[in-house]
Amino acid sequence: MLSKPTFPTTIHVSDRPNIEVQMRTSRVSSWVRNVFAAAILAIAAGAVFGQARSTIGELRQVTITTEPRARVWIDDVLYGTTSDAGSLKISTISPGRKVVRVRADGFKESQRTLLPTQSGIVSISLTPTTDAAELAYQEAERLSNVDRGKAAAAYTRAAKLRPGYADAYIGLARIYAETSEITNAEKAIAAARRAKPGISVASAIEGRLLKAVGEETKAVAAFKRAIREGSGFEPEAYTGLGLLYKEKAEANAAEGEFELETANYSEAAKYLSTAIKQLSGAPDSVVLYQLLGLVYEQQKKPEMAISVYKEFLRLFPGHPESSAFESFITQLKKQEAEQ
Repeated sequence: MLSKPTFPTTIHVSDRPNIEVQMRTSRVSSWVRNVFAAAILAIAAGAVFGQARSTIGELRQVTITTEPRARVWIDDVLYGTTSDAGSLKISTISPGRKVVRVRADGFKESQRTLLPTQSGIVSISLTPTTDAAELAYQEAERLSNVDRGKAAAAYTRAAKLRPGYADAYIGLARIYAETSEITNAEKAIAAARRAKPGISVASAIEGRLLKAVGEETKAVAAFKRAIREGSGFEPEAYTGLGLLYKEKAEANAAEGEFELETANYSEAAKYLSTAIKQLSGAPDSVVLYQLLGLVYEQQKKPEMAISVYKEFLRLFPGHPESSAFESFITQLKKQEAEQ
């Protein structure tokens, strides 16, 4: 049984003269909490910046039309919520066959296959539901960011109403992970696996728990198992690996182990860039652009950091953090000019 962890509330970057990087790191800490707290991640291996280049390739735009205030996932990555008019425009869909999943309160969840080159308007009709288990699950989702205790009770009720409800057990595992109820989280993960053997997100959550209690080797194994279970697609696991190796590199730097620092930063960059690629412009990728840029800055690779920040600005025009990313680029260019 795992001991109860204290989940980190900050990301530590090894000391360096650049005070702006230190200030940015403080800002990133709250972003990272959101990434691991959210049900994303809801996220083909080995992508790495061998040179300054885009993480995400050619993209297409689709507009999902359905019920108002419906949540929309593509390949289990949450892209947002439809407007009051029932539409959501997504401009960052990568090529290939995708599965669009839509859920709205009071309606049965529905999904639609998005063909490899399909773009434009995609209409998905939802059917009202009276299924008690599904309604309990929807209640739990609504409560998950408001009252975790009530959310856990609603997830539990959903699982009792529908034995083998894997999504309900995953929701429970996330709630218990966030509240450091490790034994309950482990039980929920085990129940999810019994309901749906090989479910990759269960292993990703397990990796988070193991990382939080300092079991790094076991955490790496769990994250990599999640990736295998997801046939190479599990951005939450790639994110977990990226953060784990970033923290190892920072510890190496503090101890003067510079060869290990270099190796671990390279691993962090590899896994974070893969997570970004798999998230393909989804909202949860915002923090990862910041993290990957910081990793490249720590590696003294300003051209790669600038490339990452520019890609963020291209994919998220008008984002509240855009001015911050622009300042990162300005600072890096100034540093390069002074050298």
